[in-house]
Amino acid sequence: MLAFYGLENVTLPHVGPRSAMKVPAFASGVNFLIRTLATLPFGAWRKTKAGPKPIGGRLQTIVRDAPNREWSSWAARRYFWRQVFLHGRGLLAIVRVNGQPYELWPLNVGATSVTMNAWGEKTYTVTVSGAQPIGKTFAAADIIDLPFLLTDDMVNVESAVTLGEKALQLALAMNDYASQFFAGGGVPPLSLEGPIAAGADAQKRAMAEVQRAIDASRQSEKPIFALPPNYKLSQVGYDPAKGQMVEARLFQIQELARVLQLPPVFVQDLSKGTMSNTEQQDLFVVKHVITQWCVALEQEMNLKLFGQMKGERYVEHDVDGLQRGDFLSRLQGLAQGVQNALLSPDEGREILGRPSKGGNADKLFIQGATIPIDTMGQQDADPNKQNPDSNGDMVDDDQASDD
Repeated sequence: MLAFYGLENVTLPHVGPRSAMKVPAFASGVNFLIRTLATLPFGAWRKTKAGPKPIGGRLQTIVRDAPNREWSSWAARRYFWRQVFLHGRGLLAIVRVNGQPYELWPLNVGATSVTMNAWGEKTYTVTVSGAQPIGKTFAAADIIDLPFLLTDDMVNVESAVTLGEKALQLALAMNDYASQFFAGGGVPPLSLEGPIAAGADAQKRAMAEVQRAIDASRQSEKPIFALPPNYKLSQVGYDPAKGQMVEARLFQIQELARVLQLPPVFVQDLSKGTMSNTEQQDLFVVKHVITQWCVALEQEMNLKLFGQMKGERYVEHDVDGLQRGDFLSRLQGLAQGVQNALLSPDEGREILGRPSKGGNADKLFIQGATIPIDTMGQQDADPNKQNPDSNGDMVDDDQASDD
């Protein structure tokens, strides 16, 4: 049966990083992850007895502001995460001066080869193409390497494109078919049946007669037209809804969302989105997608920037920065922190980027009516405690009993 329809050798379109981004749902999901992870506040900290303190100097600059003289932090991280999701790994080269991190440079994964010796130690060789190709080799300690998914050999990687290859191929094929359907590449929707002569001229005259009847009906604005005797029109092609394969293409959107581990609303599929479940999907993305990628990059950078045993310095994302667009929820969270002595008002103002006020604003506050539950309803047993009389004057307990 497949051979009858010419489908015995069906070849789906090839999928690479560039062609995968031509699928709207996949491009939407990848761009969302790239921009979100690149936009998160990112800084370097030091552990002290008084709590975490921001690190100053050049280290803070290359992590938070600009990793080198040509890239901003946002641009470098955006390129890094693009490499992770489309090519399977992101690479940053560490340039050191006197043993200390001095600059970070993004590397092109396609121009970098990774090898591993018998001891499991990796080396990275970057080749710059040109009239005289230049190669530079880095030790693993000088490369920040974040794979999307390592293969069994611990060297090669899988990307979202390779893992979702079939889903992407099917999405591209259906998109091509739908576009050809409306571009006239499909079967005509109607066929003319009747006593048509075998000659080409006779067939043209018969179709012209039917077309004249249709045009006359259109001009008369009547929904009925008369066909020539013994002729009829029969449907052959599909209607536009079937030609676009709407349901099948919607399912492919959901498949691609699964590849990226994103809820459908984050690939712009609102067919099943409601006010309540959309908010829950926001929380899902933060807890199970964004936070996990943040931790992966933080641990890789902590190891490569500071070494295995130097745990007093570390880099960290501020995931709370995702709430910047939700101003009301942000204020409510800060208010709860101030009311429960978790934050001082000045600390809350600092999170909002506002200047400190000092004085009482630098102190912790808590609700005064909060008492242990087992003391509720008990009176103070202190005999010297004074109670107000009916006139508001303070009297001791003995005087109150005599009265």
